[in-house]
Amino acid sequence: MPEVPTQSRTVPVPGGVLELSWAAATDTGRRREVNQDAFFADYPLFVVADGMGGHVGGEIASASTIERLTAVADAGVVTPKTIEKALARAVKDIASHPEATDDGTGTTVTGVFLDTSGEAAHWVTLNIGDSRVYLVRDGAIVQITTDHSVVQELVAAGRLSPEEAENHPYGNVITRAVGPSDGVKPDYVRLDVADGDRFVICSDGLTKELTDYGIRHFLDENADPAEAVTAMMDAALENGGRDNITIVVLDVTDPSAPRSDDEPAEDSAEEPPADTVDTAAVENLDADTAEARDDTPSSTGKS
Repeated sequence: MPEVPTQSRTVPVPGGVLELSWAAATDTGRRREVNQDAFFADYPLFVVADGMGGHVGGEIASASTIERLTAVADAGVVTPKTIEKALARAVKDIASHPEATDDGTGTTVTGVFLDTSGEAAHWVTLNIGDSRVYLVRDGAIVQITTDHSVVQELVAAGRLSPEEAENHPYGNVITRAVGPSDGVKPDYVRLDVADGDRFVICSDGLTKELTDYGIRHFLDENADPAEAVTAMMDAALENGGRDNITIVVLDVTDPSAPRSDDEPAEDSAEEPPADTVDTAAVENLDADTAEARDDTPSSTGKS
């Protein structure tokens, strides 16, 4: 794997600045001949796509999706509306290759972007499929996104335990994807910005080989994003590398936040719990972009 660099940027936000540091890498793994994963990692958007389908179809799907989302980030206005327009264009791109794609072709897409348009900055996660966004805050790791998969639906219905889900034969069957005929919208979750947050955005090639505890272990052991990405990639490959693996680690620092050796501010508010999600903001975000959704999506098996 080529050397992974850590990139950084100071970002102006309402009321101050944030310091962001990140690193990203992708690997074909040890059992695949082709890497159908793709990613984009640069402020303000960090996304991973995991393609599926024929030998070339999955590559076309993930590459088209990332190319369209890269254009959104380059334009500087990342919102649910611009993301959904980009995904609609990606669907047309995928459909324009009928010789290499079919109904089984598609891609997951998941990630996070920084929204600075309001009175306070917020992170917004987006997700279609079973790639994931994790957040490590105050020493706890939380999976922010919810998998769109048959196994997750069985777990949610109480018909399968999380332990049984890990090795279920339908573990690679997802229920939502960006494909040649699927104009699906992402799920969004809005999060407050907190000093010390670490995001992990990854394809399921990582989560097939490392548990949440394992991911947190390598994050705890490696403060630098590039070192964390490299350590997790090496561990995933050593554990089998059964699929393509893509990992993005994003660190957030608020220079104005009190440090442990600082005097506490007199009017400082109580910190939210590690897994707090601004549900009111999520509802508002959904309302702004709501349209009728197909409640019976077709299942797509990942190759």
